[in-house]
Amino acid sequence: MKISKELNIPAAYFYHKLVESVLHDVSKSTGEVINESNLENCEYVKEFPGKQYAKIKINQLVPNQSYSYSTSTTKNDFTASYKIESLSDTMCVVAYEEEMISHGTLQKINDSLFRFILGKFKKKRFMKMLEQVESSY
Repeated sequence: MKISKELNIPAAYFYHKLVESVLHDVSKSTGEVINESNLENCEYVKEFPGKQYAKIKINQLVPNQSYSYSTSTTKNDFTASYKIESLSDTMCVVAYEEEMISHGTLQKINDSLFRFILGKFKKKRFMKMLEQVESSY
């Protein structure tokens, strides 16, 4: 899935909101408080509903420009990235991209079906999240 949206907020503001969310997630999952300078290459385990766990790694963090992470489970590997391009002091473009590699034939079929059925809903929800960040400025 790829999404790109122009936002009426500075790139630094969007980046700050993204990092704030990641720091909260790391703290909630690990019980440790870390700062932004320790995020890149940070790895932690997160628990999801149903006693499922995933290993999360922050792959890249470039201030006001990009953020990417990967999530690994027994069923699949998921990678997501945000590219932030400043258009002016008050505008930016956020490009989001995700990729999933499923383990096993049955899981590949299941994930493909899931993407097909819920893809539009997921895009709509993601666009709403971007709009909420924009309106919080």
